[in-house]
Amino acid sequence: MLYFVGLGLFSEDDISYKGFKALQSVDCIYAEFYTAKLMGGNIDNLIEKLDVPFVTLKREDVEDQNIIIREAMTKNIAFVTAGDSLMATTHTELYVEALNKGIETRIIHGSSIFSAAPGLVGLQAYKFGKTTTVPFPDENFFPHSPYDAIKLNSEVGLHTLVLLDIQAHKDKYMSVNEAIDYLRRVESERGEHVFDDDRIVIGLAQAGSDSPIVKGGTVAQVADFDFGEPLHCMIVPGNLHFIEAEALLTLADVDKSLLEEFL
Repeated sequence: MLYFVGLGLFSEDDISYKGFKALQSVDCIYAEFYTAKLMGGNIDNLIEKLDVPFVTLKREDVEDQNIIIREAMTKNIAFVTAGDSLMATTHTELYVEALNKGIETRIIHGSSIFSAAPGLVGLQAYKFGKTTTVPFPDENFFPHSPYDAIKLNSEVGLHTLVLLDIQAHKDKYMSVNEAIDYLRRVESERGEHVFDDDRIVIGLAQAGSDSPIVKGGTVAQVADFDFGEPLHCMIVPGNLHFIEAEALLTLADVDKSLLEEFL
């Protein structure tokens, strides 16, 4: 048996009761926190409540060593991740491989930024297009793909959820401010008016916490806002329904003058 268990958005308290019961029943729990990480609370608080071995895996353990599949061939195993279990491509590949090898599987979903972000800002989830991620730039590595995704979505009036890079092994988490700087740089190189300073954007931080931070405005207005502790993400709205525009006034503190054409 292989359980895929989503831990939720922010802390170990976000796990569902169903997920907690599953973890109590297995021989070993494997976790990865390189695609996303619980930034509130302490995972040790959950581990202490479970009389089950708990092993945190590195990326290469999951993607190259195939530890989870090997163990699940003969044992009851849980694979836990922050957010929802099957939002990362690697996890879906594990799920497919397990089924192809005849391993019994169960999926226990957790809360995800894909649903939380639209809800926190009041945008309609079905009006989002392709999600993109802004990576940390490096020498000879500065892809324009986030800019291209925003452009593609904007051309058909759709909103864009922009996830921000994390390098958990380095304790390095991209901020909304860094993402804006990145996209401004692409705009300066491309000049296609996809991410001009007067474009409306919404930054979010600490989704799932008791006090999530949501701040919207123009790129120029949001660029210097202090979003506090990670994790951060960003939304670039497309065409707005008047109900969405009204929500942004209250939920994202967007100035009414920026939304008058939609109200």
